[in-house]
Amino acid sequence: MIPVLFAFWWILNGAMTLELAVIGLVLGILLRLFAWKFMGFTLRREWAVLRRIPALLGYVVFLVGEIAKAAAKTIRLIWSPTLICEPKLAAFRSCLRTREGKAILANSITLTPGTITVDIRDDQYLVHCLDRDFGEGLEDSEMEKRILRIEKGGGADA
Repeated sequence: MIPVLFAFWWILNGAMTLELAVIGLVLGILLRLFAWKFMGFTLRREWAVLRRIPALLGYVVFLVGEIAKAAAKTIRLIWSPTLICEPKLAAFRSCLRTREGKAILANSITLTPGTITVDIRDDQYLVHCLDRDFGEGLEDSEMEKRILRIEKGGGADA
């Protein structure tokens, strides 16, 4: 975590002098100690986060593709003089376990044009869809499967 914090410090400063490097290093160490003492951020948790980075990056690439496809579909629906929007509320259950995973899924659905997560209760999601077609495939979706893989540790075998 200290190298990441130091790199962030360096990027924010734009230039690097010896005194800025020392200040950045000291601040990085202090922030790491703070995270350990008050937030319970141990080396084991840090390693678990690092192991998930490839899966997270893969998910971001996947999500951008899904957003692009949904945006094209939404534009076609809105601009077409013959297509008629049939909004609906779709409910589905998720098998995600963690609060973070559930939040990522809800935010990913909301980021995708044409859908908005309205409510989450336990593992039940309520999603407003601009059209009936947008609600298809919400349950047991590829998005949910990828988030579940990230929850399990990010490995290809997870």
